[in-house]
This record gives sequence, structure tokens and C-alpha cells, in this order.
Amino acid sequence: MQITVLCWNFERNGADDPAKRLRAHEKLVSLNPHLVFRQEMWGADANGNAIMYELEDVLGLRGWLGPQSCTAVFADPRVFRTLREWPNTGPMWVLPPTALTMRYLPAGNEAIPLAVASYHLNYASPTNRLAEAEWLSTWADKKWTTPDGETVRMPALFGGDNNGYPAPGLDGDLALPELAKINDQPHRLHRSYIGPNGTRLMDTRPDEALRTAGMEDVARQWATARGGDKTAVSRTVNACETHGPDSRIDRIYVTTDLLDAVTGVDVIEVPLDLSDHHIVRLTLDGERLSDILNRQPIEVAA
Repeated sequence: MQITVLCWNFERNGADDPAKRLRAHEKLVSLNPHLVFRQEMWGADANGNAIMYELEDVLGLRGWLGPQSCTAVFADPRVFRTLREWPNTGPMWVLPPTALTMRYLPAGNEAIPLAVASYHLNYASPTNRLAEAEWLSTWADKKWTTPDGETVRMPALFGGDNNGYPAPGLDGDLALPELAKINDQPHRLHRSYIGPNGTRLMDTRPDEALRTAGMEDVARQWATARGGDKTAVSRTVNACETHGPDSRIDRIYVTTDLLDAVTGVDVIEVPLDLSDHHIVRLTLDGERLSDILNRQPIEVAA
């Protein structure tokens, strides 16, 4: 079984346009997802969560809406079951994540669950963005007690809008913007920080923080050691006059124990009249995922 995970910041949740919202989520349906990380869920809590239930119906998935309708997770209930919600996300979040403990059902009831989170780091403050990434890392440190009484760390799977860049150095990844070539001056502040020598550097610190905490950017991994496919690191946001060149600010991170289950990463481009962000797609080998969650050795082909 192949598991499909999608991550998408759908701009303003359609901006109160039901036809646009339907079109967007029919696009997600066409990709046959089992797990969806959504950002910018504005208005989904209005009228008794009416839009959230509407989206569940369109997607054919069960949904969980995070605090302040900033983010959401949708999951195929035949594949994933939530064991716990984490509504207290820490003090630093401007746009709180949706964080859950989820059972991957094909792995069985004695398998270790997954910590999953849909997140949206702060747009305007690189200082706050770094703190949010540090708090996000706490879901890569959640513990689970196995049936035999052993306490272990759960594997983690996160997807979101980072509002910052991946660290440079990967062949094929997009180059960091040049600060002076970003025409919108407030945006220069939003996407940079003051480095040790007093000059402004483009903000890659959340990516570096998550990777320090044992998370890996699956696109980066797939484009190098895992698969060598440079399309994995395609843009997720188009260049524009004010904000600078193409960028890859939407990313999916996993703890390193999940990397052996990855079978592909790519970016599904959507037209700009639908959203200002593209869709990141991760595919996982379901049998390998089960083995990892049951702590079985992965067979390596000869």
C-alpha cells in the first residue's frame, strides 16, 4: 500500500468563495490523499465549524481543526485514527499548529503511533518564527509506552508553511534570495535576521533548528541520498515583484526513523488564481511504515 501525504497552504481558505474552496479541495481529492496538512483555515470555525464539515465531505476524510482556525489535519479514517489531540501548543505561536497522536491502522494496535502536526510559522517576525520552530520540535519528543511497558519516542511527521528558507548547500535546490533584490522593504525584515557580524542574513534558522532536533526535510533527503530526484526541491511559491524569486517555503519534515519508508517527494503546481502556494506531496511505503512502527528491521534489497 502506498500512503500519500499532502501539505498545502490554500490561500485564505478561498477567501469566502465557496466555488473556489470546492475547486481547491477537489484538486486535493484528485491526488488520493490519506493524510492532508492544511494551513490558512480562516473561517472554518464559523457557524459551528460548518466549513470544516463541508471540507470533510468534499475530501471524504476526517478533519481536526487547530486553535484559532489557523491549521488543520485531515486523515483517511480507514488508515489513521487519532488517539490524542494536543491543543496546548506552547506560548509562542501566532498561528497555532494542529498536533495529534495518530495510529497507523495497518500497523496494528501494538505498533507505536505517530506524532503529526500541521503548522504555519509566523510571517512577520524571524525571532518568533525561530521560537515556534523550537516549540514544534517538542512533538518530535513525545513518548509512548509499549504493551510490554517500554517507554519510547514516537516517530513524527510534520507539514507546513515555514515562511523562511531551507539551509543552502543542496545541489538543485533554489538559491537564497539576495536581500537587496527584495523590493518590498518590510519583507526584507520579515525574511532575514541580523547575523553574528551585524549584517542581515536570509532566514534559514527554523530549518536548521528542526534538523538539529532530528527532523529531516523529506524533499532535501529525496533529492540527495534517497532518490536523486531534483524535482523534489521545486518551488512551492512563485517569484513576485515584491517578495523576490521562487522559493521553497512549504516543507514536510519527518524524524529520521521514517526516512526508510519514503518512496517519493514532489510539488504539484496550482494556478495562481487558486492559491499563492503549491502542494507538497510525500509518498510512503505502507509496509515499510508498519515495520518501522513495529520496530522491525528493514530488509535491504541485494
